[in-house]
Amino acid sequence: MSEELNIRELNDKIQKESAFVDMINLEMEKVIVGQKHLVDSLMIGLLTNGHILLEGVPGLAKTLAINSLANTIDAKFSRVQFTPDLLPADLIGTMIYSLKQENFSVKKGPIFANFILADEINRSPAKVQSALLEAMAERQVTIGDSTYKLDDPFLVMATQNPLEQEGTYPLPEAQVDRFMLKVVIDYPKRDEEKLIVRQNIAKSFPKVSTILKPEDIIRAREVVKDVYVDEKIEKYVVDIVFATRYPEEYDLSELKNMISYGGSPRASISLTMAAKAYAFIKRRGYVVPEDVRAVCHDVLRHRIGLTYEAEAENMTTEDIITTILNRVEVP
Repeated sequence: MSEELNIRELNDKIQKESAFVDMINLEMEKVIVGQKHLVDSLMIGLLTNGHILLEGVPGLAKTLAINSLANTIDAKFSRVQFTPDLLPADLIGTMIYSLKQENFSVKKGPIFANFILADEINRSPAKVQSALLEAMAERQVTIGDSTYKLDDPFLVMATQNPLEQEGTYPLPEAQVDRFMLKVVIDYPKRDEEKLIVRQNIAKSFPKVSTILKPEDIIRAREVVKDVYVDEKIEKYVVDIVFATRYPEEYDLSELKNMISYGGSPRASISLTMAAKAYAFIKRRGYVVPEDVRAVCHDVLRHRIGLTYEAEAENMTTEDIITTILNRVEVP
């Protein structure tokens, strides 16, 4: 009985603490038509201190979404266009010699912001990608002899254009794993597109209002950690990830030759954290299996390696995840 009471108390607390989610959604709806999944994914990244890799053709409001989110929170936004001639110093900053003062001073780069949009991350060589990924993992950068902490909250949203592969440097698997979510964005629906056109040809484009401070997000992250995860849900998460490694143990022998490698423990951690954040967004104090299923594709799609046989049969990681979710027993 006491456990029931505790969960009820926790539920009430989270309902109160998550009130700002609806406010952010209302603000984002002023400028972003549709793309609910993109907005939810940004919120999950923000609430779990995770980064997001976005894939979608140009013009689907990726930049507008993260810029608008930064504006709803009184936070600093930086956009870096990745190009083949970009250097790590262009991203993190460098030492500059001053003739007047006869000494070196640090000029900080665009990475020193709360929200970073790394546009077309696969356009730059490995050394620039690894400079960004170090900042993402360590939350700090080294310039010269000194190490500088990055701002908190710190969210990187990197985009990839799936159309052009010429002159690109694909992210290695180990680096892609650093992104908590990989979100694939599709075209808007017909009615949504009409509304998008109407908004963009109007005399003035709507603007979002600032409703939160960075401290509010840091506090909300602590509350997300309190979201209750039952042992059965933990087992469900581990079963899903293990099914990507040893499919034959879950009566999925047909996938054994399709998967070259499965999700790492980072996948299990990310899946649990994302499910907690999703429950928080839905203003619930506990995780249900539906939360896990809702975030599963985004968490796992970049963490499963396909074999040549899978590619020959036109099987995607999406198909594999869907098959696993349909077969693994739901608590």
